[in-house]
Amino acid sequence: MSHFTSVLIANRGEIAVRILRSAQRLGYRVIAVYSDADATAMHVQLADQAVRIGAPAPRDSYLNGAAILAAAKTSGAQSVHPGYGFLAENADFAQAVVDAGLVWIGPPAAAIRAMGDKAQAKQLMQVAQVPCIPGYDGELQDDAWLRAQADQVGFPLMIKATAGGGGRGMRLVDSAADFDAALASARSEALSAFGSSTVLLERAIVRPRHVEIQVFADNHGHVVHLGERDCSVQRRHQKVIEEAPCPAFSGAQGQRLRRRMGEMAVAAARAINYRGAGTIECLLDDQGQFYFMEMNTRLQVEHPVTEALTGFDLVEWQLRVAQGEVLPETSQDAILERFESGGHAIEARLCAEDPDHSFLPQSGLLLDWLPGSSLRVDHALEPGTQVPPYYDSMLAKFVAHGADRAAAVARLAQGLRAATVLGVRTNQAFLVACLEHPEFGAGAATTAFIPTLRPELLAATPPMRPHLAALVLYAARAAGCGHDPQKVALPLSWPVPLRFGLDGASHAAHVQALGANRYQVGSGGSVEVFDILSCAPHAMELRSATGRESVALALGHDTLFASQGGRQTCIEDRTLASASVVGTNGAGLVRAPMAGRIVAVHVIVGQSVAKGAPLVVLEAMKMEHPSFAPFGGTVTTVAILQGAQVSAGTLLVELLATP
Repeated sequence: MSHFTSVLIANRGEIAVRILRSAQRLGYRVIAVYSDADATAMHVQLADQAVRIGAPAPRDSYLNGAAILAAAKTSGAQSVHPGYGFLAENADFAQAVVDAGLVWIGPPAAAIRAMGDKAQAKQLMQVAQVPCIPGYDGELQDDAWLRAQADQVGFPLMIKATAGGGGRGMRLVDSAADFDAALASARSEALSAFGSSTVLLERAIVRPRHVEIQVFADNHGHVVHLGERDCSVQRRHQKVIEEAPCPAFSGAQGQRLRRRMGEMAVAAARAINYRGAGTIECLLDDQGQFYFMEMNTRLQVEHPVTEALTGFDLVEWQLRVAQGEVLPETSQDAILERFESGGHAIEARLCAEDPDHSFLPQSGLLLDWLPGSSLRVDHALEPGTQVPPYYDSMLAKFVAHGADRAAAVARLAQGLRAATVLGVRTNQAFLVACLEHPEFGAGAATTAFIPTLRPELLAATPPMRPHLAALVLYAARAAGCGHDPQKVALPLSWPVPLRFGLDGASHAAHVQALGANRYQVGSGGSVEVFDILSCAPHAMELRSATGRESVALALGHDTLFASQGGRQTCIEDRTLASASVVGTNGAGLVRAPMAGRIVAVHVIVGQSVAKGAPLVVLEAMKMEHPSFAPFGGTVTTVAILQGAQVSAGTLLVELLATP
């Protein structure tokens, strides 16, 4: 193994920053790569050198292996770390790196290839007598054959892309009537994300836990595992909250299960001559039976959870293995002693998405970002960061560590609640609602947690009440929240009228100053009295009948963003706007919910459609987002073509309701 002193990180954002920090701590020269969308990104600023690799679209930059290799040559990089995502599990790219005379900081290309195809991986595991989920993983892929195999497997079942991961190209099918549409959708997304439309079928395990085992191997014959992580809390088949140890692994029985799964994971890694970091992902049913799902041949997003329990830096381990060194710890018993005596760790993924609208990814300008200092927060953000529509929606990872599970969960919830994230809608408050739900607190959450409880979780994080929003808007208008509270407004004896939008909903209110720092707000037939305790450029402290309240503020182009307890609310001042008249002629304008690329157009002008019929499919942030007919009617306009790049709000289709 060649010695190297420089590392090119073939990734972006939080991932690149995480790897960069460990590499620089160990004395390596770090080279970043960037697309045009990331020219001023944090990973570019922190690196010792940065090289442009192309246009914003992933296929033109972070998925362009030739451009990355050219950047390595230009910069004099001696090794390539792929991060996690993009080309991290691309065997051809791994081999190309080695063929170029560079060190690949990852598993051998042969191991990536062996596990990169889920169908092949399952076959390898079956030979090794690892329990696998029943299903179909054969080469025949025509629709009729797959439909017949689905009938044999039985419903409900999962359709899964054999390539890639991250929940893309995956669909849960409840009945035979839904199979054809789900298959077409899964194939389309898989082809776009991974370049392959091949799928496999698996029987759906009802309400399982998603449990994974972290493995590590070196070039000297040592293979160890570093315990498990529970990743059951998911939306759209993508992980949201991860923790270790698994809440189900308690007592002596839990220790035995940990060792059984760990031995299985080590055997799987040995079977493919593995090297470096990898993760064996399994489903665990309520009887304690586990089933192999797949192996991720890379470091996982959630690796900080394992680091918190063991005290190991797993990126450092990757670098040392790539240098040809022995694993820093080769004793399995010593590793498990660290893991089992390390308390509890938990991580939440902060994502730019709208939980109220099916977790639709969001993009835009991040106006304010204050993550706090009480938790480990892996991120690449700062106020003024532009969140682009081209990449994954994850913005940051909040990680808490405690003596026990209750302490770790409480610390994470408090840290999330106290963080300021303004300008782009996120799942911040939704994460807090998940952490504080009794079912999660009891350690009973399965993969059905969010799908089953989503309405209840959303209800736990309502928007700011109109009375408070009116006062916040009034104070911002009066003084920009930049002066002494006593100078926010004169104690006028008459009420000041306001009209405003609150997350799009229209409200009216009147604000009256009762004295220094004391205000009465009327809205919707009720009245609240507030005392302003402090007023700074980005925050207000108030007291009302409900108690003391804190509000973080940031002013966008035409919207005031306010955050209370992690729940962002958009306040639009409509006081001086003319009253809008909403048409009632039945016309329906279907617009793009975000910036992205049109990958399918299902309708033509003059076509009759039923309510809920698919109209257009937009691809953004590595996911497909279909738009459906809001009512039955006739298509009067199709304003876009397949393949077009559109911005948020672009008109896609216009419908005329059936009389």
